Amino acid sequence: MGGNFILRITREEWFRQVFTVMKYYPGIVRRWEPGSLIFLARRADRGDSFVGYGVTKEFIKRENLSEYEKRECEKMGWKGAVIFNELYRFDPPLPIKETALSGLRAKGRCWHGYPLTDEQSRSILNVAEELCVIQKVG
Repeated sequence: MGGNFILRITREEWFRQVFTVMKYYPGIVRRWEPGSLIFLARRADRGDSFVGYGVTKEFIKRENLSEYEKRECEKMGWKGAVIFNELYRFDPPLPIKETALSGLRAKGRCWHGYPLTDEQSRSILNVAEELCVIQKVG
């Protein structure tokens, strides 16, 4: 398995988009490898929370995207597109402070691109299974 990461979604339109098209345009450089787990986080009523996760299918570099996507990426500073093979949504969102990451000092935008170990990823999924309904999307 490749590296697992957290991506923090700041805009409502991007939140809806990721679950509609199963694609996310990161503005950060990471090794987005097939099979990686990408946990999606955003600000919620109870603080920064996981709203779901996806299993990476592939990463398409900006220069290999359609002309429209390429222009959008250049305008926004995005590096390309993470395409998800599988995508799951947590209901309700899982507060990060209720996971194994609660002791870390990271807050807000510091979670964006945060690397996770396989052990941390398994732990988050275990807590999500206890506290959330996990819906497969797509």
